[in-house]
Order: sequence, then structure tokens, then C-alpha cells
Amino acid sequence: MSGDHADALISRKVRRLETLLEEKGVLSGGALDETLDAFLAGASPANGARVVARAWTDEAYRARLLADGTAAVKELGLMEGPFQRLRVVENTESVHNVIVCTLCSCYPIRLLGPSPSWYKSEAYRSRVVREPRAVLAEFGLHLPDSTDITVWDSSAETRYMVLPRRPPGTDSLPERELASLVTRNALIGTGA
Repeated sequence: MSGDHADALISRKVRRLETLLEEKGVLSGGALDETLDAFLAGASPANGARVVARAWTDEAYRARLLADGTAAVKELGLMEGPFQRLRVVENTESVHNVIVCTLCSCYPIRLLGPSPSWYKSEAYRSRVVREPRAVLAEFGLHLPDSTDITVWDSSAETRYMVLPRRPPGTDSLPERELASLVTRNALIGTGA
């Protein structure tokens, strides 16, 4: 068993704070759980896929998304958090982007759904920075040597999402069908 009990200490502190807020009448019993449940119910990679599909079909929206991701996702009724900035980075023919949080597991949950366990793992968090091409190959993503790989480090203040390249032969597809082609891994950068 690990000697690291930091999570248990934090959990106790959070429970104590919640109890104090309930006792003072700031929160009603279970209000925090209800708020979190409501937030998580709307958290899905389908949200990020919808953003990508819109960017693929609307050049003006794409430009706004790349200039100010936070404002652009608000246009679609998707907001991550009041104190978080969303930066969207675009894959091109010569550049592939991948997201990590080297300190913990900061991640745009509302747009990508709950983070996968590998995203939180120390192995992913440390290796993708040092050897991104090898890590991407382990995900089955083999990029040409001529493709530059940029690793973006998420933080509590700034979350990242990748705008993947539009698949060839999809020019006639409507937005809804395009969204169905986008995977969570593509939004993180570990997929195409």
C-alpha cells in the first residue's frame, strides 16, 4: 500500500468544508453533489466533437475558436468554468498537437467527458513530454518524421483541446455526421 495519503487528507478537508457550509446555511444538504452530478451529466466528448464539426464547416467559427476558445464554446452553450481559459490548438499537415497536464490531470471535462485513466497516469504525464512520438505510436498514431509534435501543458487556469484535421472525403457530410467521426483521443491529440 502506498504511503501517500494526500488524497485522503484532501477528501477529509473537503467533507469538513462542505459540512461547515451546510451548518451555516450556505449549502443545503447534498447541494454540492447535485451540482456536480448535473455538471457531469453534461460532460461528454460529444460536446468537443460538436465544436470541432462546427469549426470544420464554418470558417468564421473556426477563426473565432482558434482566437478565443472560451468565447467560441460559449456560442454553442458550452462553458468549462468561470475561471478557466480554453485554448484550442489546430493540427495541420506539418504540426500535430497533444495535450497533457504534467502536474496533475487538468482537463476540459465539459468538452471531453471524464478524463481517461491513462491521461492521469504518471507514465503518460512524464513520457509524452520527453518522447511524444513514441507515446503517440503506442496509441497507434504513427506520424511522419517531417511532422512536428507540439506538447501543450494544461493548468488550472488554461485548458487545451486539439482541433484535429478534417478527414479527407468528408466535404459533403453534414455537421452531425462529422461530429460522429471525432474521438476523445483526437481531441487530446493521441488520435488522428
